Amino acid sequence: MKETIARYKFRGDYILAKAFSPFIIERLQSLHFDFLVPIPLSPERLYERGFNQSSALIQEAGFTSVELLQRSHSEKQSKKSRKERMHLTQVFELFPDSAVKDKDLLLIDDIYTTGSTLYHAAKVLKERGAASVCSFTLARG
Repeated sequence: MKETIARYKFRGDYILAKAFSPFIIERLQSLHFDFLVPIPLSPERLYERGFNQSSALIQEAGFTSVELLQRSHSEKQSKKSRKERMHLTQVFELFPDSAVKDKDLLLIDDIYTTGSTLYHAAKVLKERGAASVCSFTLARG
């Protein structure tokens, strides 16, 4: 799985999003949520990769993603140690006029390593009034 995620995420093998679709559909169809929220990339990282891997997973599975968060540019997570990842400062903010109050949100990301990324994203959403924030990832690293 590690090699497959690396091909998908770092080498731009977008077609793998389609391969993950049956798994995602099976897992998400029984969950209740108002919005599927992809973990955003910084504009710089999006330019480098050419696509947001979290958004692609949602779209290729036939769901609609709702972009509620924006991310400031930071060093690649994969280049940081576990300790550095655990002590990240907040890198997310809510897009202005995003309606999250009393909504049930499901964050989507490709891999869960330390939980820091999902923690920070969820924190912003909960602070802005989301009723609940859960997460779904393809793999745990």
